[in-house]
Amino acid sequence: MISLDEAVTARLESHGERFEVLVDPDAALAMKRGEFEGDLEDVIAAEDIFENASRGDRPPENALEEVFGTTDPLEIIPEVVERGEIQITAEQRKEMQERKHRDLVNRITRNAVNPQMDDAPHPPDRIESALEEADFKIDPMEPVERQVDDALDALRPVIPIRFDTVKVAAQLPPDYAGSGQAQIREFGDLEREEWQPDGSWVGVVEFPAGMQNEFYELVNEVSSGEAETRILKEEDDIDTR
Repeated sequence: MISLDEAVTARLESHGERFEVLVDPDAALAMKRGEFEGDLEDVIAAEDIFENASRGDRPPENALEEVFGTTDPLEIIPEVVERGEIQITAEQRKEMQERKHRDLVNRITRNAVNPQMDDAPHPPDRIESALEEADFKIDPMEPVERQVDDALDALRPVIPIRFDTVKVAAQLPPDYAGSGQAQIREFGDLEREEWQPDGSWVGVVEFPAGMQNEFYELVNEVSSGEAETRILKEEDDIDTR
């Protein structure tokens, strides 16, 4: 369950009665779109149906039976959300907008590069400044992933930007190959790997281009700075030497 502070109220009025439930705002929006796939008990603040949630008043059981054909809260809550209206306070709306803005910046930072700077990643503060200059405002009522393309359209007149992936070959010396390769292969999609005759390991990993700095930091950490890396083009061989 979530805390009351995190929940919004979904309200349905039917048959002269009012029914309210307390639910996570993002989960509520997903339910209304028919896209919720999680565990309901994880996204509600109370396994209960209210007539007035702020006072804790409950509707009579016969009203639940009449409207929903059951008194089971776990069956009723999704129906209240889907058929009713989501009540969001100004403070909750602001918090959702700020959280989704941070998520948007993070998504763009992890995936975007600057095509005019040899596909170097854009730092988060540059994305923040460009979004502000473009006057882009995220909609707190829509999923972030649905707004990324609109954000990119707004950013392109302000900064050179492109979403891309990168393939990097990393070669770990024998002393670090055993433990280091396990962490590197989990960073992205491991495309190829080879164990060299001297016991070193070479792997090619594909991941969002904006995460290059994180990848190089990881490689340096697991190899004490002794690994070799190289960005690969399609025609390149796996060998980094």
